[in-house]
Amino acid sequence: MIILGIAISVFAVIGIGLLVARKVDGDSVNFLVAGRSLGLPLVAAGLMGQAVDSNATLGNTDLAGSLGFWAGASLPLGLGLCLLLTGLFFAKPMNRMGLLTLPDFYRIKYGRGVELCASILMIFSFCILLAGNLVAGGYLFERFLGIPYTAGVLLIVAIVMTYTVTGGMFSDAYTALAQMVITVIGSLALLIWVGSTYGIHIPDGMGPFDLGQLGDSSQGAVVNWATLIALGIGDIVAIDFMQRIFSARSPEIARRACFVGAAGTAVVGIPYALVALATTDLTGDGGGPRLLALLDEHAPAGLAILVLSAIVAASCSTANGAILGTASVATRNVAGRTERTDAAGRDTLLRDVRITMIPVVAVAIFFAVQVPQTGILLTLAFDLMLAGLIVPFVAAHLSTRITTAAAVAAMVGGLGVRLVLFVLTPTMYGVPNTVLHIDNSLIGPGFDGWPTFFGFLSSLLAFLGTLAVQRARTPAEKPSVEPRPTSRPVPEPVVQHG
Repeated sequence: MIILGIAISVFAVIGIGLLVARKVDGDSVNFLVAGRSLGLPLVAAGLMGQAVDSNATLGNTDLAGSLGFWAGASLPLGLGLCLLLTGLFFAKPMNRMGLLTLPDFYRIKYGRGVELCASILMIFSFCILLAGNLVAGGYLFERFLGIPYTAGVLLIVAIVMTYTVTGGMFSDAYTALAQMVITVIGSLALLIWVGSTYGIHIPDGMGPFDLGQLGDSSQGAVVNWATLIALGIGDIVAIDFMQRIFSARSPEIARRACFVGAAGTAVVGIPYALVALATTDLTGDGGGPRLLALLDEHAPAGLAILVLSAIVAASCSTANGAILGTASVATRNVAGRTERTDAAGRDTLLRDVRITMIPVVAVAIFFAVQVPQTGILLTLAFDLMLAGLIVPFVAAHLSTRITTAAAVAAMVGGLGVRLVLFVLTPTMYGVPNTVLHIDNSLIGPGFDGWPTFFGFLSSLLAFLGTLAVQRARTPAEKPSVEPRPTSRPVPEPVVQHG
């Protein structure tokens, strides 16, 4: 019965995506940014759909149940903070520029080389983000369908690709609206059921008002702040967020949509953290997502269908945007494809983006199989963006006295420090570093979280230092002085008129 209910919701979303796909009408601008025509509800739903994913639901409950409220809630709250900051400072100017992808901004401000480097980093980060959402599908279908985890990952890929390939941003926007309605109702219903059935009893030291989680390193404060900063600031340069901002009909709609999306993300995310804390005795730590155990073993069927449909909807919404955005960047900003038509009058950029979606998904599937984590993959993705891309992005909005060399130094310096610390630190955000760790006696688990800050500071110092050196080497312009005449000027003859 549960699978049947989820299947109905999934087919309904696919139907919406396919129905609106005709709006693309063979045009790459329609496919990538919905013809820059979307109103407030669709843009806000799209932004919220990208923020509320399996990381902010399943990952949130896993981390909160194990480490405390702020360990889990930092995921949705960090994403909400990102949308708030974007709405305050960046949404309107970015919408006015009429871009198709975020790396277009780096090309305009810093040149082709920086555009290419930024694009490669974004693609890598978003493949990690996409993988985190495929993990949720793998676990869910493994538990409720009894199929292998990898098969579950492939199944959710098939669901998302069905309407992403055809409808692009139009399908993303309209399906996100439906998906977010399901998600909001599901999260609130879950909180109400847990509160009325078991009560919201939070273990000592793990609740939202136990601020030791934000002030005491032994309680995970450094990791929690690193999560908030990585998502709250690093996610500003998210290709999926920016693509929805580019799709807004006007700069004001883009700005207001960010505020609505920020509020919606918090409304959805906080209940999941509270539910995890209130049900720790029920779910324990069985090695899989806690929320799935709660729904499978304790919740009534109707609620389980609603919440699981919400999780699948959230995962599909984010995966849809990640696939579209990543393939767009790979095609337009790495391969250099532009809007043009072939001999048959077909838009070649549209065709190329659709083809590129296949290798993008393949890379994400690899990450999902190798690192079957949810919340950790989200934070890691934007930790890299924070270290490499946010400083040049913000600087370009604040000043015209920026240089390509400074941007390159910020990217190389920030990423270099962050990656070195990553491979030397045995844990990442509280879990073992099984991705790439070099055993050493220099750095232990207590250093976890600090690499996020050191990566960002290295990027900032490299940017400012390079600018300072360049300005010092540039000779100051001498004041313009009129040359003193060497002889008295000859007066012009006076012409008399008679």
